[in-house]
Amino acid sequence: MKNKKTSLDYTKEVKKKIFDLGADLVGIADVEPLKRLKLTPPDLLDPFISAVSIGLQLPSAAFEQIVDRPTPIYKSVYQTANLILDQIAFRTAMALQNDGFHSLPIPASQVLDQENWYGAISQKAVARMAGLGWQGKNLLLITPQYGSRVRLVTVLTKAPLDVDGPIKNRCGNCTACQDACPAGAIKGVNTKTHYENRNEAMYFSRCVEKTVGEFAKIPEIEVPICGICIKVCPFGK
Repeated sequence: MKNKKTSLDYTKEVKKKIFDLGADLVGIADVEPLKRLKLTPPDLLDPFISAVSIGLQLPSAAFEQIVDRPTPIYKSVYQTANLILDQIAFRTAMALQNDGFHSLPIPASQVLDQENWYGAISQKAVARMAGLGWQGKNLLLITPQYGSRVRLVTVLTKAPLDVDGPIKNRCGNCTACQDACPAGAIKGVNTKTHYENRNEAMYFSRCVEKTVGEFAKIPEIEVPICGICIKVCPFGK
């Protein structure tokens, strides 16, 4: 980054590059509040000062085919989006590195702890702090533009980027996701900012039992996905 370029100018430049790579949403979060999250390894964020959250919209038609279980087409869309996001994150990290800033792409949808279902860092938490959306009653990120019909990826960096703040939760009294959940896993409890733990919002084990114990055993699916609460969210429509 040239000395005469301000952090705001550089942030705009970085965001433009990411949008040009195909992203639909980009936001910046300060890593300090994120250090309270469960991290793998625990010192994951120590070398960095900013977290770039990148979102990719999913085709709406893929959700309209879902009735009571995920479809093979939705599985393909889900996996393709993750691959695209990983490529965008990789290229973003390399562009930042080439500008002189140590950067690390965190793979989309990578599960490191398969017993408790945690990745290196919560992509949803980063996205919320980066202002891409709010945490819904289904624990997913809900964006104003696309609802939860997005996939997310994160790039950690030493680049001095201007931070975007969280936005207001707009779920209100809506219970669409709770009513539609085939596992009865969503409690319907709202939050102004975020849930301190999964159990505040969900019977998480019920979601795991449904997606891992049932949907992932469907021969054409074979991955723990669902998509039903995403389909019914009014913001996605």
